[in-house]
Amino acid sequence: MSTIKNPDLAQDGHAEVEWASRQMQVLAEINNDFSNSKPLNGIKIGACMHVTKETANLMLVLQNGGAKVSLCASNPLSTNDSVAAYLVEQGIDVHAIRGVSNEDFYTHLNSVLDTEPDITMDDGADLVTLLHTDRVDITVMGSMEETTTGVIRLRAMEKENKLRFPAVAVNDSDTKHLFDNRFGTGQSSLDGVIRATDILIAGLNVGVIGFGDCGKGVAERADGMGAKVYIVETNPVRALEAQMQGYNVVSSNTLAQVADLIITVTGNKHVISRDLFSVMKNGVILANAGHFDVEIDLEYLSNNAESVTKVREFVERYNYKDKEIFVIGEGRLVNLVASTGHPASVMDMSFANQALAAKWINENHKSLENIVYKLPKEVDEEIAKKKLFLMGGELQDLSDEQKTYLSSWEFGTS
Repeated sequence: MSTIKNPDLAQDGHAEVEWASRQMQVLAEINNDFSNSKPLNGIKIGACMHVTKETANLMLVLQNGGAKVSLCASNPLSTNDSVAAYLVEQGIDVHAIRGVSNEDFYTHLNSVLDTEPDITMDDGADLVTLLHTDRVDITVMGSMEETTTGVIRLRAMEKENKLRFPAVAVNDSDTKHLFDNRFGTGQSSLDGVIRATDILIAGLNVGVIGFGDCGKGVAERADGMGAKVYIVETNPVRALEAQMQGYNVVSSNTLAQVADLIITVTGNKHVISRDLFSVMKNGVILANAGHFDVEIDLEYLSNNAESVTKVREFVERYNYKDKEIFVIGEGRLVNLVASTGHPASVMDMSFANQALAAKWINENHKSLENIVYKLPKEVDEEIAKKKLFLMGGELQDLSDEQKTYLSSWEFGTS
């Protein structure tokens, strides 16, 4: 039996899911194929994803492909309760309520695993981690991972020869990380900050900690809105790239002294550490667009602040020593806590990869090793072509002469 807030919210959820579907045309094409061919017939899929209108469209595609689907939330604050209700109405097992306690959050994860899924789908490797710790009693044929953070955890398991089953790093597909991470995170993170605070970005000193695909997207959007952008990065190549793009590349200590707004985008722990709070500007705003709720050392800040006051729906003020520090969304993902996540159009490609990865695992699992895989290049390129054409773009074909030239070593300077 599902665990949701209110079944009566299903009508509102239907409207939201239908709205998102209008911008998810690649997934719609896959849905048509899955509905006819049933490539997942009889397969049980356990998913731990953000319960959004976009995710709902993916779950329905999997169901239409013949799978029995069970879904829980990958973040306690990212669930859309109306969407959860609609999915239950459509026959999908859902365990997700916005704002649940940490204990209930893990109860929901275990409820999904109680269905003994054949394939799991993660956004942060929570299900996979349980399958390697408390739930080793369950055997799955494979798993898919949506995020950079989750892929890092999977590769750590692989490196130590601890991975119990094959896993597909959906995040590594070009049609995922080059678009979802950059354009999706960039837009939705700034959207979350603005919705939560109602601040003007133009003219602010905005710090972005982390300059991977997600950090690049956040920096580009902040820059485009008129901010003076500062980057903190540990990788020298990425740091140099940021410098040559015109950003100010600084240490975290230097950033803390000048920033009006700091957004973490690393997937790592305590990148805003306790020693930075004392040098921050009075009134600084902190937000996390990376993963989980560990990027800002909120435990230290909470324990050492003179007072903590909720000043807006998603903003808390910490009176720390002689200053005010504002934190958005309890340090959880700002784009999902204070906003509605990535636009459906970009999630279209990410979830097309997820759907096709489920099919690929089901068809190939007997020959796969217990390692981390990337979807075949031809799958990536087919998704890209479909999206390009649906957006009105055209693709130039190589002539026979050009193909011959590119495949030969005999031609040189004439």
